[in-house]
Amino acid sequence: MDFAPSARAAAVADETRRFLDEEVLPAEPVLAEQLAATPDEWGFRPVVDDLRRAARERGLWNLFLPGTRDDGSAGLSNLDYAPVAELSGRSPKLAPVAMNCAAPDTGNMELLNDFGTASQRDEWLAPLLDARIRSAFCMTEPEVASSDATNIATRIRRDGDEFVISGRKWWSTGAMNPDATLFIVMGKTDPDAPRHRQQSMVLVPRDAPGVEVVRPLTVFGYDDRDHGGHAEVAFHDVRVPVSNLLGGEGEGFAMAQARLGPGRIHHCMRLIGMGERAIELMRERAGSRVAFGRPLAEQGVVREWIARSRVELEAMRLLVLKTAWLMDTVGNRQAMTEIQSIKIAVPGTVQGILDRAMQLHGGGGVSSDHPLAEMYAAARTLRLADGPDEVHLNSLGRAQLRDPAWPFPGTSTTTKGTLT
Repeated sequence: MDFAPSARAAAVADETRRFLDEEVLPAEPVLAEQLAATPDEWGFRPVVDDLRRAARERGLWNLFLPGTRDDGSAGLSNLDYAPVAELSGRSPKLAPVAMNCAAPDTGNMELLNDFGTASQRDEWLAPLLDARIRSAFCMTEPEVASSDATNIATRIRRDGDEFVISGRKWWSTGAMNPDATLFIVMGKTDPDAPRHRQQSMVLVPRDAPGVEVVRPLTVFGYDDRDHGGHAEVAFHDVRVPVSNLLGGEGEGFAMAQARLGPGRIHHCMRLIGMGERAIELMRERAGSRVAFGRPLAEQGVVREWIARSRVELEAMRLLVLKTAWLMDTVGNRQAMTEIQSIKIAVPGTVQGILDRAMQLHGGGGVSSDHPLAEMYAAARTLRLADGPDEVHLNSLGRAQLRDPAWPFPGTSTTTKGTLT
């Protein structure tokens, strides 16, 4: 395994680091001021537009999606994208959106890129790549256990040249943003088909008659108003042309899994960045605060917290890099063990690191004066998003019992790769 970045990736990571230090981190208090001045608005504040212009000028745009496109932008491999995404995770409210590399748009762009028709890509992918619009992914439902995606009850019924969509979704990230003009909706087109062939995805314009954005949802009280929040959305006999079908009928479940693989590793890459920010804040706090007559840095328990955090984060980074390398070399399906492993391990580990950092910051750690509490909420949420821990643990455990263990690349005849 060779985790060294390519020359281009190293250059992009260096530029991302400069962008973060010179423009993104200094913009965090500006965002806070703009949010305080516009408490009732949903969506990006002016500071994001400023950062997006700067990111484009630096060549930091759409780096998550490999391949060169008409706009001249070209993405990175999973392995090369890892340090860039990690850096963006140090400022999760600003850096990903500044570089047009924020969920749920990234996953939706991947769906359109991989499964959309030429017409669909022209209508929806092009403006998403250019950040002229936003989108939402409508999969999870309030009335069923959506950890099992085959439970999805939203009905997509064909009526002549149209699909009629009826159902209710929630945790549709970004849907409160009025710029989210596209909803990708997953529902059942054939309830009598085999379990994993019942679902399809359709492209639904926000302004289609019958689309109702019911309410915003909060996460530990955070509404993510600056990004567009999370919404409950109802579809009341919404009609769209049959040409709005994404991919093939009955392929919705498979496309969802294809979307969630890259999404999971992107989340984990950014979580590593959150963990690094937490350790950095712990070092600063330990060196600047005095308790019981000596600096916190001289307290043994504080040193242990920082040491454990470093060891844990390095282990998570290596697992994420290995996963990215496998996705690049043998594909997402062959890397499924590792994708599930990082989804299980990284959010919980970073949540623990953030918890230590909050404890070290005392009352300030749970306040909005520091970014730790909001990062903690994000890490905790990612133990549910894209599949809860228990589902991945069950699936991974079943696979380990069924298949021979694969301890290291090159030690068996597996197709997973060889040492370099």
